Amino acid sequence: MDLSTFPPIAVVLGGLQSLVTTLGVLVDPVVGASASAVGIVLLALLVRLVLVPVGVSQVRAELARRRLAPAIADLTRRITAPEARSKALMALYATEKVSPLAGCLPTLAQAPVLTAVYSLFAHSEIAGHANTLLTHTLGGAALGANLFVTLGTGLAAVWPYLVLLVLLAIVVELSRRATVRFTGSAAGPTVGQGQGQGQEALPGMAGVLRWLPFVSVLFAAFAPLAAALYLVTSAAWTLGERAVLRRVLAR
Repeated sequence: MDLSTFPPIAVVLGGLQSLVTTLGVLVDPVVGASASAVGIVLLALLVRLVLVPVGVSQVRAELARRRLAPAIADLTRRITAPEARSKALMALYATEKVSPLAGCLPTLAQAPVLTAVYSLFAHSEIAGHANTLLTHTLGGAALGANLFVTLGTGLAAVWPYLVLLVLLAIVVELSRRATVRFTGSAAGPTVGQGQGQGQEALPGMAGVLRWLPFVSVLFAAFAPLAAALYLVTSAAWTLGERAVLRRVLAR
């Protein structure tokens, strides 16, 4: 069964299609054939604007974890049993009113939107009508095709995918390094949480945590070009937003 035909989901996808189309129409006089791609970028920016309060709460949680770093390091040194250590950490977070899960909120909040964008460019029919967005392109590459599908048709239209993947990898690495500098973590952030100063990775996990953020680059390679474009825009916003919020809130 195609879930996109389920009435509530079809309504959401239809509304999203109308929004992207409208944004594309607004910028069409300026960008021409790339209007739908720019519409995706504008959609990502609108979503991130709405999620600014979530980003603020995440940075505040990072600051709180950094403040608790000496206590966490001391606790980790004194308690060697994993279960007892976990309970003690949770008790410390509860006492200090710090949520160890605050870091995952932006990812969780965006997941439905990214899923909707993915679905929007993965179905030839939306809400019973032909999906005209699939006819739109960026630099000659179809917004609804992924890198490997395009490779099968020739190399001429591959460059937009390669540019986006390189940009995403650069932004992910810059974000990882910024988090390492800010939190003092040697391993860098985990997905959604961020490993704070004084929080040691499990044995053998340091290498996994180092490369885990780059899963998004792999996802972008297999996703429709439109979803990859959304990911790059959102990741770039996150990098800039964190830099500003960390500077402002740390004062």
